[in-house]
Amino acid sequence: MTDVSAEASVSCRFYVEIDGFAQAVFTEVDGLQLETEMTEVEEGGSNGHVHRLPGRTRVGNLTLKRGMTATHEFFRWYLSILQGTMLTRNLSIVMYDPQGQEVTRWNFLRAYPVKWIGPQFTADGTAVAIETLEFAHHGLILG
Repeated sequence: MTDVSAEASVSCRFYVEIDGFAQAVFTEVDGLQLETEMTEVEEGGSNGHVHRLPGRTRVGNLTLKRGMTATHEFFRWYLSILQGTMLTRNLSIVMYDPQGQEVTRWNFLRAYPVKWIGPQFTADGTAVAIETLEFAHHGLILG
């Protein structure tokens, strides 16, 4: 029998691919979520329960955080969206085990940036400057 707690404590790493190519190292990923709305339907003459039926499924935005770089490619991509150039790309989050073997992959179809947050600075701060990017997408495929 496998010790689940020992497996959970082993660190895995992840990379972000854009259009199939590794693009940048990110320190945090958030938004790997799907949520299905529920519709309640009452049945006439049956007062003991309410039918709960699945409705539309929503996908959450994908949020990526990383240290600031000198290239600004993601900021420029976001600016192009603001200027009316709708450039979408396929994004993948790829998780690897400690031995470097791919464990799983989440593919986000036709993604585009919808929010950019620059670093927060303080006069006495020593923290790394972090860039946050949020992406909308047209679907999530586990692959």
